[in-house]
Amino acid sequence: MHLIAFVALPGFRMMSLASLSAFELANSEAGEPVYELHLLSETGGLVPTSLGFGIMTEPLDGPLGGPLDKEPFDTVIVGGSTVAGALTPGVIAFLQRAVQRSRRVAATCTGAFVLAEAGLLDGRRATTHWNAARKLQARFPKVKVEEDRIFIVDGPVWTSAGMTAGIDLTLAMVEKDLGAEAARAVAKKLVVYHRRAGGQSQFSALLALEPKSDRIQNALAYARNNLDKALTVGELAQAANLSPRQFSRAFRAETGQSPAKAIENLRLEAARLSMERSRHPIDVIARQTGFADRDRMRRAFLRAFGQPPQVIRRNARAEATA
Repeated sequence: MHLIAFVALPGFRMMSLASLSAFELANSEAGEPVYELHLLSETGGLVPTSLGFGIMTEPLDGPLGGPLDKEPFDTVIVGGSTVAGALTPGVIAFLQRAVQRSRRVAATCTGAFVLAEAGLLDGRRATTHWNAARKLQARFPKVKVEEDRIFIVDGPVWTSAGMTAGIDLTLAMVEKDLGAEAARAVAKKLVVYHRRAGGQSQFSALLALEPKSDRIQNALAYARNNLDKALTVGELAQAANLSPRQFSRAFRAETGQSPAKAIENLRLEAARLSMERSRHPIDVIARQTGFADRDRMRRAFLRAFGQPPQVIRRNARAEATA
């Protein structure tokens, strides 16, 4: 039996609880109680959520989460809070004890701030909601924040990006505990993609552009399918059935970017995915994604991600091993 604890701070977001559904459905899929779930708060009782209503909780110093002679939790998860001052010394002490006694300690969304405040992320890689990542890095400089990750596993500490990324994190836990087939069955019941890889980007370069007209969408679809080519403005304009001048003007008006910048972002996204998921040499990936050579791709990676391709590949492999 895996004992799972979710620590609820006052003002925690209800979306955090959605991730626990993966454990609930894993029990259903297994036909037996594989996971036992507990909702905790410092003193127990009703804890207000971000939506205003309360959720009943058990106290941290209860029989499963308290003194060292009591049975520890296998997994402890904490979410963020929308209430200033919600984190207390009692919760911090509980989490510091949990990282020593539990198999894994995790945070969804801005719960990473809670783990960082407890000192559990010092020297570790971590992620959080994209909108809070730079704030996390500035406030806790000892944390190696990677703002464009779905989830990260660094030793016994797991962190995920915001909102629905918590489901990806708990699905990964189910896969670790029960195997890929069990996780796939749970994902199917949740009506979500099997599981996004932890290293997958929180963003899609194509979706971020949000073109409004079919013509610009056609040009981008052409570009995505032909990243190994030079992709001049003339080619893209032809795909959009516009003159080069009309195309450049319409493209910037609809996406807020120049065609050159948008194409580089598409190349970066494709190259990064290939670095993380394939074993192709860097020179081959550079050619396949239109960077022509590894030096040009390396410079683009440093500008966009702050890391060279080799480091991104190494981190992805370390995550897969973990």
